[in-house]
Amino acid sequence: MASYTLSNAAKEDLRRIYAYGLSTFGEQAADHYFYKFFEAFERIAENPFQFPAVNEVRQGYRRGVCGVDSIYYRINESMGNGTIVEIIAILGGQDLETWL
Repeated sequence: MASYTLSNAAKEDLRRIYAYGLSTFGEQAADHYFYKFFEAFERIAENPFQFPAVNEVRQGYRRGVCGVDSIYYRINESMGNGTIVEIIAILGGQDLETWL
């Protein structure tokens, strides 16, 4: 059974994205987009190899997409607990150069 965890950086990214959405698009749109991330995290955890590797960004990382943002993650094998997907960061295209 696959599961996922969020890094502290990914949690901060979610907060930043939500705050931006709230101030730009309003509460209803911000809430809708925020919950879409958790649906994407579930999809990634269920089949983490379906998304492309992005070794040119960081070795061992993969990337899924939610709306206009990219979800960067790595796959960790946990002893006896199956696969755990670690969500590392959630970035828009403009954030990639800063993050690298």
